[in-house]
Amino acid sequence: MTELRVSTPQKYSKIYSLGASRGSLQVTNDEIAGPIDSSDEWIRQRTGIITRARANEEETMVSLSVEAGKEAIEKSGVNPEEIDLVIVSTISFPFATPAAAPLIASELGIPTAAAYDISAACAGYCYGIAQADSMIRSGLSKFALVIGAEKLSDFINPADRTISFLLGDGAGAAVVGPSDTPGISKSVWGSDGSQWDKVGMTSSILDFKAGGDWPTLVQEGRTVFRWAVWEMVKAAKEALDEAGITVDQLSALVTHQANMRIIDEFAKQLELPESVVVAKDIETTGNTSAASIPLAMHRLLDEKQVESGGLALQIGFGAGLAYAAQVVVLP
Repeated sequence: MTELRVSTPQKYSKIYSLGASRGSLQVTNDEIAGPIDSSDEWIRQRTGIITRARANEEETMVSLSVEAGKEAIEKSGVNPEEIDLVIVSTISFPFATPAAAPLIASELGIPTAAAYDISAACAGYCYGIAQADSMIRSGLSKFALVIGAEKLSDFINPADRTISFLLGDGAGAAVVGPSDTPGISKSVWGSDGSQWDKVGMTSSILDFKAGGDWPTLVQEGRTVFRWAVWEMVKAAKEALDEAGITVDQLSALVTHQANMRIIDEFAKQLELPESVVVAKDIETTGNTSAASIPLAMHRLLDEKQVESGGLALQIGFGAGLAYAAQVVVLP
């Protein structure tokens, strides 16, 4: 009997580089406080946000992705032609089909790569890293480009007091490839569909077609806060256990940039030592859903708050309620 030829597995994978792109507009709390009958002080106390990055009319989720992808590829030293997988995590691409990933891949000069989108909201980038790690180690892919990108300002109701004032626009990208040493730990991921409606849209596209209002983002804040802190800390600890490390061995904690109060409480529950840097990109970028983790990690490295080669725990959580976490070696 003739045996089938199969792909040659790789033992390990790692993140080679990161790229980032934020919306060019800086929107202050004062600019958005009126419609929600609020103030700069209230927003800062509730969220920790001073300003948030938002895209102008010419900037799109795709253009932000391309800019971030270009930086990541250039920094990686990998020839674009060697990238054979492009994964884009987004909830704000305005087409149900085709996916954004093939278009982005084409604009980046990698038109024949396998390319698809992930809809896992704020957990999407970590889902993408988990999939890229698995694809590379299985031998199915040689190099992967993982992008988390959002233009959430297209889906905001300025009068919504649950989530609109949190949201920003941007894209973060990572090149993932083979490694001689472990660079990405086993991922811990899952979801709680019993709370599917706690973060999401006000209505469906079909409702809009039938004459309803344009769907916008909304959340049940207290429920999400409790879940993000108490349940996601358990997932973070499990990810550390799977990686075989303890919190004192981390260089950085990079959580989804949901809300500064969540980030602070998360770090407190993990009992992080002062040596661990906690990413707080939300202060000037806002909550960018799938883009928030790569943007926050990029800033830590760009501002030299952490050094390449250290360990970072990254964990995304949000709509679905979906979550994913892994420990990575900082590129």
